[in-house]
Amino acid sequence: MGQMGIVAREQGIANPMLFLLSFRQRDELSTLYAQAGWQVVAARRRDAAAQRFRTSGAQIAIVDARGAIDDGLAAVSDLAGAVTEAPGALLALLSKGDAHRLDDFLAAGATHFLVSPMTEIELGQAVRFALRHVERLGGGWRDGETAGALAWCYDAGTRANRLSPGLAAMLRLDEAPPTRALLAALPRPARTSVRAALRGLDASRPAVAFAHTVPGLGRVVVHLQRGPQTGRLHGLVERLVADEGAAGSAAPEVHDLAGATAWIERRLGEGRPVALSLVALGGVEAINRDLGREAGDWLLRAALGRIGAAVGEPLGRRAVVARAEGAEFLVATAGAEAAQVQRVDAAVRQALDRPFVAGEQVARLSTRIGHVEAEAGETATQLIQRARSAIDLADGERRRRQDLDDLAREIPRAIEQDEVEILFQPQVAVGGGAIVGVEALARWRHPERGEIGAEPLFAAAERAGLTVALSEHVQRCALGRAARWPASLAKLRLSVNVTAEDVARPAFADLLLGRIDASGFPRGRLTIEITEGGLIEDLGEAARLLAELRTGGCRVAIDDFGTGYSSLAYLKALPLDYLKIDKRLTQDITGSPRDRVVVRGVIDMARSLGLAVIAEGVETEEQLDLLAKEGCQFYQGYLCAGALAIDALEAVVAGR
Repeated sequence: MGQMGIVAREQGIANPMLFLLSFRQRDELSTLYAQAGWQVVAARRRDAAAQRFRTSGAQIAIVDARGAIDDGLAAVSDLAGAVTEAPGALLALLSKGDAHRLDDFLAAGATHFLVSPMTEIELGQAVRFALRHVERLGGGWRDGETAGALAWCYDAGTRANRLSPGLAAMLRLDEAPPTRALLAALPRPARTSVRAALRGLDASRPAVAFAHTVPGLGRVVVHLQRGPQTGRLHGLVERLVADEGAAGSAAPEVHDLAGATAWIERRLGEGRPVALSLVALGGVEAINRDLGREAGDWLLRAALGRIGAAVGEPLGRRAVVARAEGAEFLVATAGAEAAQVQRVDAAVRQALDRPFVAGEQVARLSTRIGHVEAEAGETATQLIQRARSAIDLADGERRRRQDLDDLAREIPRAIEQDEVEILFQPQVAVGGGAIVGVEALARWRHPERGEIGAEPLFAAAERAGLTVALSEHVQRCALGRAARWPASLAKLRLSVNVTAEDVARPAFADLLLGRIDASGFPRGRLTIEITEGGLIEDLGEAARLLAELRTGGCRVAIDDFGTGYSSLAYLKALPLDYLKIDKRLTQDITGSPRDRVVVRGVIDMARSLGLAVIAEGVETEEQLDLLAKEGCQFYQGYLCAGALAIDALEAVVAGR
C-alpha cells in the first residue's frame, strides 16, 4: 500500500470504491488509490458525475479542484445530493492559493477537505477519515460489498466467482456461479468481449474497460482491475448513458458540405464576421477495418450528434454544423464573440473525448481542431482550406507529443542502463577569466536517436511520471563524478539542478543533504539551482526549505531569472546566494538601449541584495564586455565552452 496510509480491504466482491473527479491529475491520483487497494471510477470532466457516482456504488467522492477551482466548486455542487443520498462523504482537494474558497466548498456540500501541498500519507488519511464519517452515518462496506453496486469478483486461486446481489438478480444467477454458467448467461458477442478483455489484462495493463449488452440491463461498460495484494479480478458494471445531445437545447443548423458552404458564403456576403472550426477525428479507419463500415458510419453520426449538442447550447441558430470529407466536420459561426467560439471549441473537444461504443468495443477517437477567422475578400472554400492548414500545424504538435510519448516509455531503460551522461559547463569569473565552477547538465546518449538534450529528456520523464527518479539519478551521478574529479578540478564549485517535483516532496532538504553526504562531495562547494517555476506557491515554505539547504552548508541559486511572473517577490523573500540571468536577457543586452536598461536594473537589484550574478548564454565578446560594464561577476556560455566531459573540462581549465 506504499505510503498512502489507507487500510483498504480486498475481500468480498469488490475493493472499497472511490469515485474520483480530477481535472488535472486524474491518472496520478487514480493510480495512487488503486495501488492502495481501492477500486476507482475516475473522471476528468463533470459530465453526468452524479449519475456515475450513484452507478459506481461508491460512498466516497473526491473532487480535485486544484488548478480548476470554479469547475471543482460546480462539481461539488453537482455531487452533493447524490453523496447525501448514499449516505457518503465528499472530499475536496484545493490549492493553497484557493484556501479562501473553503467556505464556498463546504456550503456546496463538501464534507471533508485537504489543502496542498499534500503528501501521499495525507491523501490516504483524508480518505480514511471520510470512510469513518460514512460508517458513522450507517453506510460503509459490509464484507467488501459496495451498497447497490453491480459488481463481480474472480479469485484465480480458488477459481470462484462472486456476484453482488444486484448483478446476480439481473443475470438470474446464484451469487457464486461457476464460470461456465456466468458466461452462458451472456450473449455470444458479449462472451467474446469478456475473454478478449481478460487476455489483455496483465502487469503492463492492470485495468481494462469493455462494453457489451447484458439481458435486462442493456448496454454497459465493465471496469476490470486486478487487486494489488490478492491478485483477484474485480469488475464493476456501469450502465451506459445516452449521450447524443441535450434534449431541448437550441439546435444549430445541420447541413451537408454544400449547404454549409452556401451558408458561409451568404454570411460573408452580408459582411458578417465568420469563424470556422474544422474538426478531424482519428481512429475511425480502425473501426471500419475491425467492425465494418456500418459501425464506422454509426460512429460518425454519433459524433455529429455530439458536436451539434455542444454547439447548440450556447449558439443555437447562429451556427452551422456539417459533415465535411471523410472523418471531418465543420462548425461555422457568424457574429459570435471570440471567447464564446473558444468555449464552443473546448466543448466540442470535450464531447468527442468521451468514449464511443461501437459494436462490442469501447472506442476512443483522437480529435484535432483547426480554427480560423474569415479575412476580407475570402471565399468559403478558401476559409475551409485555411482551416485544414491549421490542422496540419496541429498535427506537427501532435507528432512532437507522440515522440515524447515514445521517449517516455524508454526512460526506465535509460536510467537502469546508465544511458544518461553528465557533462559540465564552466562558470567563469568575468574579472580575470578564471573558471571557478561548473553546472552539471544531463544528456541522453540514446542508442538509436543519438544525443538528446536535458529539456526533451526531462519532458519525457514528466510524461512517464518519472521526473523525481530521473532527477535523483542525475544528482547522484553528478555528485559521484565530481567527488572523483582529478586534482586539477578539485577546487571548482559544482552546481546541480532540482525540479519542482523534487521540492514538493516531504523532507526534500534532508533527502538531498543525505544524497550529497553519501557521494563524498563537500557540501561547501555545492550550489543548488532552482528555477522560479520550480518553487512552491507558499513563499514562506520555500524560504524555510532553502534556509535548510544553506544551513546545511550549500549555496542556493535562482535559475533562469527573468522568465517568471513573480521575480521581485522571490528576491525579496528567499535566502539566496546567486542570481542567474536567463540567456534571453543576457542576449538582449546588445539590443536596444531599453533592453540594456532592463539588464542593468536586474544586476543592480541583485547586487544591492548581496547576491552574486551569473549570466547564462554568453556567446560573444560584445555581450561579455557590456555585462562586465554593468557589474556582472560570472558568466557561462559558448564564449568559454559548452557542456564538457571531464577530460575536455580538464583541458579547458588548464588552458585558462
